[in-house]
Amino acid sequence: MSTITSNVKQQTADAKNSTLALLALAISAFGIGTTEFVIVGLLSTVAQDLKVTITLAGLLISGYALGVAIGAPIITALTSRIPRKALLMLLMIVFAVGNSAAALSSSFAILIIARFFTAFSHGVFFSIGSTIAADLVPENKRASAIATMFTGLTVATVTGVPLGTFIGQMFGWRATFWGVAILGVIALISTAILVPSNLKKAKPASIKDQVKIITNLPLLLVFAITALGYGGTFVTFTFLGPILEEITGYQASAVSLILLVYGIAVAIGNTVGGKAADKNPIKALRWMFIIQAIILIILTFTAPLKWVGTLTIMLMGLLAFMNVPGLQVYVVQLAEKYVPSAVDVASAINIAAFNLGIAIGAFVGGIIVDTIGLIHTPWVGGVMVLGAALLTLISSKLEKTRR
Repeated sequence: MSTITSNVKQQTADAKNSTLALLALAISAFGIGTTEFVIVGLLSTVAQDLKVTITLAGLLISGYALGVAIGAPIITALTSRIPRKALLMLLMIVFAVGNSAAALSSSFAILIIARFFTAFSHGVFFSIGSTIAADLVPENKRASAIATMFTGLTVATVTGVPLGTFIGQMFGWRATFWGVAILGVIALISTAILVPSNLKKAKPASIKDQVKIITNLPLLLVFAITALGYGGTFVTFTFLGPILEEITGYQASAVSLILLVYGIAVAIGNTVGGKAADKNPIKALRWMFIIQAIILIILTFTAPLKWVGTLTIMLMGLLAFMNVPGLQVYVVQLAEKYVPSAVDVASAINIAAFNLGIAIGAFVGGIIVDTIGLIHTPWVGGVMVLGAALLTLISSKLEKTRR
C-alpha cells in the first residue's frame, strides 16, 4: 500500500513539474509570438515614421520569417550539444537583445536587420520547445502538450498583439519593442525557475541524418503542407490592418479591438486543434485546411460588409493556428519513424517551413496588393490552403501504402 501511495505521489509531483515547465515554455512563446505578429497592427505606423510604403513595411514580417526559416535548422543542429535548459535561456537573451536593437533602430534597414537577428531565437525555441513539450507528457498527450506551449503564441495574438498595437499607436512603435524586450527578460527568469535541468538530452544529428531528413519524401511532404497551409492565411493576415481600415471601414482606433477578438478566436482554435490532433493528426489537418480555404474564399466577398466581414475574419482566426499542434506532432511522429536520431532537426525544419510559409504569404500578399488590390488577398490565400489539403491527402495515402 505504501508503495502504491508513493507512486501516486511521485506521479502527481511529476505532473505538477511538467505543468510548470510547460507554463515556462508558454511564457517564452508569448513573448516570441508578440514580437512576430505585433508588427501587423503597426505596419501603417512604422511606414509613416520611417517614410516607406506599406508593401515595403511588409518586409518586416517576411524578413523576420526568413530569419526563422534560415536560422531554425542550422542553429538547432549547431547547438544540439548544449543542455536544453541552458539553450532555452540563451535564446531568451538573444530575443531581448534583438528587440532592444529594434527599439533603437534609426532607419528601416537597421530595423529589418534587428528583426532578422531576433528571428534566430524564434526558430530554435519552437523547434526544441516542441520536442521538450512532447517529452514532458505521456505519448497519448503529446499534441495537447505542444498545444499548451503554443498557447503562449495564441495568447500573444489575444493580448500581446492588440496591446502592443495600442501602445505603438499611443506612444510610438519603439515603445512596443521595448515592452517586448522586457517580456524576454520575464521569459528568461521563468525558464530559470520552472524548467527542470534534467531534460532529456537531444542526440546530436549527423550530417548523414540531416541529409536523410531533406531527402525523405514523407517528411518533405509535411514541410510543404506546413508552408502552404500556414502560409496561405498570411497572404491575408499580413495586411489585416489595412483590410479592416480600407475595405471593411473601421477606424484605426478600432483595429486593436478587432485584433483582440481575433486573438481569442485563435486561442480557441489552437486548443481545439490540439485535442483533434491527439487522435489522428493527418485526418484532422485535412479537414482544418478545407474549412479554412472555404472561409478565406468567402472573405473575398464579405470583407466590404462590416458585420458579415468581421464574422468571417473571426472564423479565419479560429482556423489560423488550429493546424499548428497537428503539424508539429505529425512531423515528430514521422521523424521518429524515419530518422529517429534527428527529431529536433526535423522539428526545426518544420518551424522553418511555418515561417517560409509566412514569408511567401506576406510576399505574395504584397504583390497582390500592388497589382490587383487588397480585396483579392483572401481568395489567393485560400488557393494556397487548398493545396495543403490536397497534399495531406497524398501524405495519408503514402503512409497507408508504406504500412
